[in-house]
Amino acid sequence: MTTDLDGQLAPDFTLTDQHGRSLALSSFRGAPVLLVFVPYAFSDTCTNELIDLRDAEDLRSGDAVTVLVASCDSVYTIKAWADSHRYTGVLLSDFWPHGEVARGYGVFDDRKGLASRGTFLIDADGVVRWTVRNPMGEARRLEDYRDALAAL
Repeated sequence: MTTDLDGQLAPDFTLTDQHGRSLALSSFRGAPVLLVFVPYAFSDTCTNELIDLRDAEDLRSGDAVTVLVASCDSVYTIKAWADSHRYTGVLLSDFWPHGEVARGYGVFDDRKGLASRGTFLIDADGVVRWTVRNPMGEARRLEDYRDALAAL
């Protein structure tokens, strides 16, 4: 399933983070949000992307952008993943109903039961301004995130 959300209001959702808190996308209005779907916690590519995001100070501090990483893994899995890599950003569990948010963004792979590698830059008003989808095993580039943010 693919959905072109560019220029549309981002589908709102509420998911549980790695600390057990319910967070709504709409609660982040007023600043841009980079919504990053990852297929599997602890897989090599996803872990390398998480570490890159952890180390990208310009993407994790200040009011420039809020990074939300979403996975169809359980809260317990994403908590262990965050702890093992000292990731202090927001990880969201789209575990149940399984992949419901990923489906809404057109990045759920029904055959494999996971979120594909999709990213959505949502502006301060909640409108999707940029998207990128990478194939399984192909990491996204932080520079692409930075270029998209600069274009807002």
